[in-house]
Amino acid sequence: MDIVTIIAGIIGIIVGFGIAKAIEKSNISNYLKNAKKEASSILKDAKVEAENIKKDKILQAKEKFIELKSEHEQVILSRDKKVAEVEKRIRDKESQISNELSKAKKVNDDYISKTNDITSKIEVLDKRQLEVEKLHQSQLQQLELISGLSADEAKSQLVEGLKAEAKSKAMSLIQDTIEEAKLTAQQEAKKIIINTIQRVGTEEAVENCVSVFNIESDDVKGRIIGREGRNIRALEAATGVEIIVDDTPEAIILSCFDPVRREIARLALHKLVTDGRIHPARIEEVVAKTAKQIDDEIIEVGKRTVIDLGIHGLHPELIKVVGRMKYRSSYGQNLLQHSREVSKLCGIMAAELGLNVKLAKRAGLLHDIGKVPDAESDLPHALLGMQWAEKYGEKEEVCNAIGAHHDEIEMKSLLSPIIQVCDAISGARPGARRQVLDSYIQRLKDLEEVAYGFTGVKNAYAIQAGRELRVIVESEKVSDDNAANLSFEISQKIQTEMTYPGQVKVTVIRETRAVNIAK
Repeated sequence: MDIVTIIAGIIGIIVGFGIAKAIEKSNISNYLKNAKKEASSILKDAKVEAENIKKDKILQAKEKFIELKSEHEQVILSRDKKVAEVEKRIRDKESQISNELSKAKKVNDDYISKTNDITSKIEVLDKRQLEVEKLHQSQLQQLELISGLSADEAKSQLVEGLKAEAKSKAMSLIQDTIEEAKLTAQQEAKKIIINTIQRVGTEEAVENCVSVFNIESDDVKGRIIGREGRNIRALEAATGVEIIVDDTPEAIILSCFDPVRREIARLALHKLVTDGRIHPARIEEVVAKTAKQIDDEIIEVGKRTVIDLGIHGLHPELIKVVGRMKYRSSYGQNLLQHSREVSKLCGIMAAELGLNVKLAKRAGLLHDIGKVPDAESDLPHALLGMQWAEKYGEKEEVCNAIGAHHDEIEMKSLLSPIIQVCDAISGARPGARRQVLDSYIQRLKDLEEVAYGFTGVKNAYAIQAGRELRVIVESEKVSDDNAANLSFEISQKIQTEMTYPGQVKVTVIRETRAVNIAK
């Protein structure tokens, strides 16, 4: 039973497998048929699409060809047009050149004709020139025979005559120009100087060689003198000042030519009297401290001065020299006040003339620094001051103005004469300086006597406080040329034989008079 069942099962499986294969084969056949149909449909569609694409591409190619052909035709037309224009220009140029050639040919023909004409005229002129030269030589020979002079001699005389005439006219013109310039320059200079003096008004106080020390009572005099005069001797030895204790009530006189030492003595005496301890050791200590105080005050005065005048960048040593001017005097005029005044005058005058105001004020302040040397020097104060200015880095214009303000060296800038003029203005103010009357009068007499020692001098007058000597000469004995030499000789003699402050201008005047009387 079991075997039959198994066999029946196997047979069933085999039959089922066969049926399945048959069904599968049927399905595959149907699938292949459908696939073939679909492939045929796809190929048919593809052929139709390919034909359409082919037609489109052919159409596009034709359109592109037509477009390119049109562009090519446009390019060809443009080139043809340009070629036509170029050909036209060439034809125009050829026509123009042809016209120019014809004109040039005509001009050349005219030139040749004129050249031939000129050549013939030159030949005629050469012949006439030869004839003229022959006539000229003949006339010169006749003139030489008549005048007794050769042609060169006559020419020389004529040239000399023309030179003399031209020189005379030139000298006359130069003299007129110089006189006109002098008149204008003097007017302008006077105007500037007057305005400058009016704008700078300073009080003048003449420096003395003595100082008066006031005391409360005469009892203090004994303490100052000390036992057997030891205090006063110590004070004089320490300060270098002569202390005069006389019968003058409540006053002691301090006498010294050096204002610094005199001021040190005055301040030291004031401290000693105030403190009450007066003995030699104390005197030396107080004098030393006072000297140090004066040195500090000198520097402070110098700083205040340059600040007041608006001067910057001055070397510290020059500032110290400026401060020391406070204790120096020139012919009784305080040197610092004089230098400040000159600085202001220079600044105003430089502004009027359109020059550098700062440099002018700087040079004006420093122009007399050579008068306050640390040690004695053989150099004039102007040259010594110039050396100091160069040493401490001042500009060349300032150094030259310092050195040239008394004409020791040549003036090289416009600042130099301004410093000289302003220095003279400050020193010439009424009351600014003083001298002993007798010596002053004697100096003026000596000045006039120098002039009288020369031949031909008729009168001599010392004027302007001895700053100018006017000499009137006899016209018969002194010529115009000799007048200049006489002025130089007199100035040299004054310079070598006399001692005088500042400068002396020597003016020689020669006058010729012709007098007739109408009756």
